[in-house]
Amino acid sequence: MPNPDRDFSDEELLRYSRHILLDEIGIEGQRKLAAASVLIVGLGGLGSPAAMYLASAGIGRLLLADADTVELTNLQRQIVHRQGSLGLAKVFSAQATLVGINPDIAIVPISERLQGESLMAAIGQADVVLDCSDNFPTRHAVNRACFTLGKPLVSGAAVRFDGQFAVFDPRQKQSPCYRCLFDEDGEASDGPCATFGVFAPLVGIIGAMQAAEAMKILLDMPGVPLGKLMVLDLRTHEWRSLRFKRDPACPVCSARN
Repeated sequence: MPNPDRDFSDEELLRYSRHILLDEIGIEGQRKLAAASVLIVGLGGLGSPAAMYLASAGIGRLLLADADTVELTNLQRQIVHRQGSLGLAKVFSAQATLVGINPDIAIVPISERLQGESLMAAIGQADVVLDCSDNFPTRHAVNRACFTLGKPLVSGAAVRFDGQFAVFDPRQKQSPCYRCLFDEDGEASDGPCATFGVFAPLVGIIGAMQAAEAMKILLDMPGVPLGKLMVLDLRTHEWRSLRFKRDPACPVCSARN
């Protein structure tokens, strides 16, 4: 696990100097980032930029979970992967890129689709979880595990020219969960990219926003948008903020005190 009390080397101080100059971060904030562990579920379009920004920002330990291998169709938008990684497990492809960005952090590849005990074990190691998956069953499973274990969750989605993200934090009494927003038994779906397509820069924007919110949580910064679904139409570059509340009958989070 990352050591929260270690001193930065001169090289690290130079690497993170633009963070350290910020009053909201400083040296103590950078130490918080260096001591943190973040789990990224899905190393596709959203997980790629999120992982790269978190690695470059100095998150001490990144857990990368994905069961897929790199395909040629991925390279249009999944920027953590390279032509030479075709056929390689996405977690190992991403690991190679992230080590090249920042060799001072720990990267833990998990080449499987997390579920059951393995999902709980991975989330249990994280301070914040990023759901960058592309299907509702995984999103709901991650949400349930995060609220069971009390871990903040940043969820994102993108298809065509439409993106969205939301933050859920079971440590905050007023925070709803993903199930409060999307019924697990409903027919809602953002559709697979293979069917509907996706504009490449869109996933970069949403994935970067997920990384930003994760870092704000780790730094205890104000302004985390709990109870808001942030929606982007990149055709017009219009952002909308849709407010939603806890469902008092939610089977996932209604039992919290």
